[in-house]
Amino acid sequence: MRVAVTGLGLIGGSAALALADAGHDVLGHDPDPAVRAAAAAHFPVAADPAALLDADVAVVAAPVRHLASVAAALKDYRGLVTDTASVKADAARAFAAQSRFVGGHPMAGKETAGFASAEAGLFRDRVWVLCLEADTDLDDWLLLARLWASIGARVVPARADDHDAAAARISHLEHLVAAALVLTADDPLSRTLAAGSFRDGTRVAASPTALFAGMVEGNHAMLLDALDELGEELGTAHQYVAEYRQDPDRIAAWFDRARARRAAWPPEPGEAERVPLTREALLDLGAAGGWVEGVESEVAIGRRPRVQSTP
Repeated sequence: MRVAVTGLGLIGGSAALALADAGHDVLGHDPDPAVRAAAAAHFPVAADPAALLDADVAVVAAPVRHLASVAAALKDYRGLVTDTASVKADAARAFAAQSRFVGGHPMAGKETAGFASAEAGLFRDRVWVLCLEADTDLDDWLLLARLWASIGARVVPARADDHDAAAARISHLEHLVAAALVLTADDPLSRTLAAGSFRDGTRVAASPTALFAGMVEGNHAMLLDALDELGEELGTAHQYVAEYRQDPDRIAAWFDRARARRAAWPPEPGEAERVPLTREALLDLGAAGGWVEGVESEVAIGRRPRVQSTP
């Protein structure tokens, strides 16, 4: 396919590199001349966004707050548009006037940003959510599923609202918690003693502030719900710790439930299965935690997580 990628930061740059390596005809664009110069060593780059209008697919790798302006720039584009933003309901609203749009979100990244951090293998064996709504053209969805599967991604069908609720719990909330952990341990001795658990638990606190602010702005309602749920769990833990001398087993049982769930993650892939190319069958696969690895003429090749025994 001829694929245009606008926004050549970590995600857009990695997507462009991966697509070019997979044999697609890639054209990149970025408003920053220095970024364009760096990317031009790897694939063709255009300074004028009008050059993107000739592509089969336009991939918009821009923060949520910039999607409306990109949508305005693409108002004359009649090809298929997709995005990579971490909030899908807002993305759908931004591109509501586009004749062909399918929201997307690759669940991969780093705490570093920019084209210098981009890598072609960033999405291999990683989840790429593709939104499948009641009004989504199924052929457009399948075209994108083939595209992202061609770079090794696991394509998960999901509704935008379901994605946003999940993203609040497994990504956006983690940024908040990581920042809170850093601020809680903000004294010289704690910072000197900090080791592996602090490093792993606070990694995403090093992310660009604009990225985090965009998560809060675009997904604040879902994030508030996730914060409420986290608050309930921490409240339970606080109670059990406070009452430890009276009943030491409760906090241990609370932690053990989390330990067992964490030990069973990430899910082990089950056997490949043939999934009918219908909206209902694809959404059922996604809701079960499954993903699409390829699309054939009459079926998708999918997998669901294998049921694991409790450690």
